[in-house]
Amino acid sequence: MMKNKVSKLIGVCVAGLLVANCSATYNMKSEKGKVLNQVPKWYMSDFSESKACDTPRFGKDKDKMCIFGVGTAVSPDLNLAIEKGMMIAKAELADIIKGEMNKSSKQFITELGKNNNKTTVSEVESTIVNLIKETPVRGYEIFAKDVTITKNGYYRAWIGLRLPMGEYNKMYNFTIAEAVDSYNVKMKANVAYENLMKETNEDSNIQ
Repeated sequence: MMKNKVSKLIGVCVAGLLVANCSATYNMKSEKGKVLNQVPKWYMSDFSESKACDTPRFGKDKDKMCIFGVGTAVSPDLNLAIEKGMMIAKAELADIIKGEMNKSSKQFITELGKNNNKTTVSEVESTIVNLIKETPVRGYEIFAKDVTITKNGYYRAWIGLRLPMGEYNKMYNFTIAEAVDSYNVKMKANVAYENLMKETNEDSNIQ
């Protein structure tokens, strides 16, 4: 009889733990005031790059390298806020990989007045454009994510992405660039083989 009671008690405890785990929720912080004076510590590049890159101190993966991008966005829809934050973080990654800066400058000078009472008026316009064209950021990973509630009741998503470099990128063997490189190598090998066969046949005909 005692065994049955103990078994039931254990069963209740296990069930309680399962319910507690299933009902665990993420508690979002609320922003206060007109100025945002608190941000996640990792968002301001105040994070350990080795930790964020999941790099051990010792072992074969100790030389693993990553580049990082962060983004934040606000929306009344939680999913949209996260999606917008992801896009901004991915754009930062792409900018680091293949960002280009272009600058154009325009200057206009004219004279006003008559005879000895003239003056010049000048207008200068300078424009800087940051271009990011068709840059692959495949294999990125989320190393940090946070959500807060704004004063207006909107969701603010904070996203931190990392892009492992080289063989540590999970898409390393599946990129289009790799496939093209493999195809080009095979094509060059076929051309070299055909040229070699031609030379061999020509030498045989001479003899």
